[in-house]
Amino acid sequence: MTIQTAHLLNLRAEPATDPVAEVDPQALKGALRQLAGGVSIITTGSELERTGATVTSATALSVHPPRMLVSLNKTSSTWPVLQKHGTFAVNIVGQRHQQLANQFAGVGGLKGVERYNGAEWIQLVSGAPILADAVSAIDCEVEEAIERHSHVLIIGRVLAVRSGDGVSLAYVDGGYHSLD
Repeated sequence: MTIQTAHLLNLRAEPATDPVAEVDPQALKGALRQLAGGVSIITTGSELERTGATVTSATALSVHPPRMLVSLNKTSSTWPVLQKHGTFAVNIVGQRHQQLANQFAGVGGLKGVERYNGAEWIQLVSGAPILADAVSAIDCEVEEAIERHSHVLIIGRVLAVRSGDGVSLAYVDGGYHSLD
């Protein structure tokens, strides 16, 4: 938006106190804690190499063509496995999946295939693990991965969609919230 356009829209820009200074990462985290996000479990791999992570950063990039966008920290144990296999699933979870979401977030120290304990898993087209009773599941293959700063943005070509029942779980201000 140009300054001229901003003026026409009657917008006022707040001047930065130091235009060269970096934004405090903790301040940004604090602000983002107020943004509710849908909870998804990203799964990838096969057999004993299965792993995954709980994220609030999965969203549709487009529906025509069907593409998903997921952001993962490059230091996540999920990223190298996803990179190797080239497939992943976005498992949208509900209230009944809070314990599983914690497991995939690393709460309790579970890693890799141990995170899959206590749930039933199936496969659709790609072979990525799909939570059998997910609110919804989206099966994808990696179309592109863009590394930026501490994260990798993964664009997934949607291969299959499976709808279940229930309402998705939300995460805001450091906790889970049911949208029921």
